[in-house]
Amino acid sequence: MTTENPTARAGAAAPPAPALSVRSTGLRLGALFGPAIFGVTAAGVALPDVARALHASPSAAAWVLTAHALALGIGTALAGRVADARGIRFILLAGGVVLAAGAVVCLLAQNIGTLVAGRFLLAAGSGAMSSAALALAASSAPERRPRILAIFGATMSVFSAGATLAGGVVTEWLTWRLTVILPVLSLLALPLVLRQAAARPGSGRAVDLWGALLLTVTAASFLILIQSAALSLSAGTVTVTAVLLVLAGAGLAARVLRVPESFVPRAIAGDSTFVRAALTGAGVYAGLFGTMYAVPQLLVREHGWSVLSIGLWLLPGAVLGAVLSRRASRMGGSANGLLTVTAFVCAVLLALVSLADGGPAVVIAGASLAFAAFAVTQVVTTGLLSARIAPQQRGGAVALLNLTFFVGGGIGSAVAGALAKSMELADVVGVVAAFPLLGTVFALTLPRPAAAPAPQGPPSGGPKDARR
Repeated sequence: MTTENPTARAGAAAPPAPALSVRSTGLRLGALFGPAIFGVTAAGVALPDVARALHASPSAAAWVLTAHALALGIGTALAGRVADARGIRFILLAGGVVLAAGAVVCLLAQNIGTLVAGRFLLAAGSGAMSSAALALAASSAPERRPRILAIFGATMSVFSAGATLAGGVVTEWLTWRLTVILPVLSLLALPLVLRQAAARPGSGRAVDLWGALLLTVTAASFLILIQSAALSLSAGTVTVTAVLLVLAGAGLAARVLRVPESFVPRAIAGDSTFVRAALTGAGVYAGLFGTMYAVPQLLVREHGWSVLSIGLWLLPGAVLGAVLSRRASRMGGSANGLLTVTAFVCAVLLALVSLADGGPAVVIAGASLAFAAFAVTQVVTTGLLSARIAPQQRGGAVALLNLTFFVGGGIGSAVAGALAKSMELADVVGVVAAFPLLGTVFALTLPRPAAAPAPQGPPSGGPKDARR
């Protein structure tokens, strides 16, 4: 059975969902995923207010971001595999409940511990929304998928570029409590995709809970370990976390080797294209998250810009990301070249920030290319993986791919935060340039994706796509 061209399972009495246009589908899926980006960048703007209001130290307040990054990445991976088994509609509804519950906890929190717990729930639900959006985009019909991914990537670029502006506006004009729950905006898009999600039932297979636990502990311990400096963790805590990372990582690797259909399927973990795409995206995301950590602070401290001004000047980056992601969707086998060039130019511009002593024009240009590289990476890697993975495994595979992206983002922000304690912010941005440069190297090794079918051509059919 394939989900590539599904029919209603309830019989003739249940008519199939009306086909949505490519633009409408891409916008709906982008609106479902996009608010997750606010959880890190926009919330970062509110951290000083959070610390003051809840009488928390800077290291304690940093957990507001760390918990979100941790739960978002893990939630995306877990939800993707559960969606493959139980269906996308199930994971959307369950994720929506968790997301709403997390938002309520954050709004009512009277201390930093409760707020961090609420942010963890919020991000787990947000991860489910993100995973469902990715799975629906990846499982769309082959002749529609490139254009859907283009609109999807462009929408995410807008959310990414507007995150600082949204965080500043909401924090200054309303309250920091609303800023830290901005990912809840995904719930507005939830009703718009439910019928589409209902047409993507699950396989009914059981989920490998032991594999899920090992992956969760591995990812969690790794992200906490790289954030240890910002979180001011004790030497004992760092040691215990490192031991957990080694044990869980070894256990996960052993389970993948021993159980072919484990939570991380052996066929996916051993797929060279998956690994190279994961490393490409991790490098680009690390560059984006590191840039978004350092650039707003650089422009505020060195040039006296307001948060609102920064947000407005970053919006052209969203336009550039939208244009390039749409271009990538139409380039077929040449899309990898656009990804490589965009990531490389991003790296060059970020490196120039240090040489130009943090000149605002170079800073804005580098950040704009970081947004563009982010959008193009999502379009190219998701499209490439979707064409290689069987339909019943796509949701989990794309979710695992994005888990590695978010881990890369965590590395980027952690490195930038650690370096900012002893280096000028302009030099920090210059160092961050190494990450998209790393993404460029791996992008060069990606196989050429199949050319996108012409929009007016006949449908290529589900079985053919499944065989690819």
